[in-house]
Amino acid sequence: MRTSAISVSGLRKAYGSKTVLEGIDFDVAAGSVFSLLGPDGAGKTTTIDVLTTLLRADAGTVRVAGHDVATEPGRVRAVIGAMGRSAAVDELLSGRGNLRRMADLKGVRSDSRVVGRLLERFDLVESADSLAATYSAGMRRKLDLAMTLVGDPQVIFLDEPTTGLDPRGRRTVWGIVRELVAEGTTIFLTTRYLEEADQLADQVAVLDRGRLAARGTPEELKRRIPGTHVRFRFADLFELDAAARVLAGSVRQDEELTLRVPSDGESKSLLALLGRLDAHAINAREFSVHTPDLDDVFRADATAFTDRRAQEASVTLTG
Repeated sequence: MRTSAISVSGLRKAYGSKTVLEGIDFDVAAGSVFSLLGPDGAGKTTTIDVLTTLLRADAGTVRVAGHDVATEPGRVRAVIGAMGRSAAVDELLSGRGNLRRMADLKGVRSDSRVVGRLLERFDLVESADSLAATYSAGMRRKLDLAMTLVGDPQVIFLDEPTTGLDPRGRRTVWGIVRELVAEGTTIFLTTRYLEEADQLADQVAVLDRGRLAARGTPEELKRRIPGTHVRFRFADLFELDAAARVLAGSVRQDEELTLRVPSDGESKSLLALLGRLDAHAINAREFSVHTPDLDDVFRADATAFTDRRAQEASVTLTG
């Protein structure tokens, strides 16, 4: 069993009368990717600010790499790296200059070797001595991530790291994240791209109005949402009509000659459906299993949580 790289218990934070985090709890296993999802204003950035010692919590306990962020902020900063939503590169410096400056700030010895290794890793060697102002958005993001890795941090916080990148740039960042995790680094990721969390995260938490509305692996969360089904396509309306009579509860789309049948997506259920069609000599030209994605999970959990809050408010007003 992996140890916890991040442990959060009862984390609360308010700005005046506005409560931003209402006692959230979660653990992040070392060498894994933890993704925090939520709408704007949900408390994601506040959470990262507390975990990276930029902001002091009002209550609760937070430990990063075994260090308490409230009583050992210096030790926490020594073992983490953080990349914000906007690139932190200095456009008046070259790529090499930005990395050297970061190495100096972190007191990294043999900085020339460290800088050279990072330039190679992020495919920035050819542009290393060009001003960062001339870099494309994707190159700046790669340089920003390279700067985050100076000092070999144990835990890296990435706040929407691929916002504004084209698909190729996003895939490049995904590849780097996977490499880091394979090397044992822990990644705390916030993202507005649900596909990104689905691709990268070992654990996902949905934050809404300062509370965690859902937690689990991407697959666990997707299984909570109804909507998994098997989609059959037939050669003609005759076959479609016959299949619709045999498979109760199905939904047909005549123009596409398809039939959608509710299912749990498991192999036994699929074999049972195919067996029923075969028993009636009905042939499906093709079939596929469709499951809800994290987009469905996010919408469902956020809606359910909002409904619960409305019910709580109603009870408070009428009680």
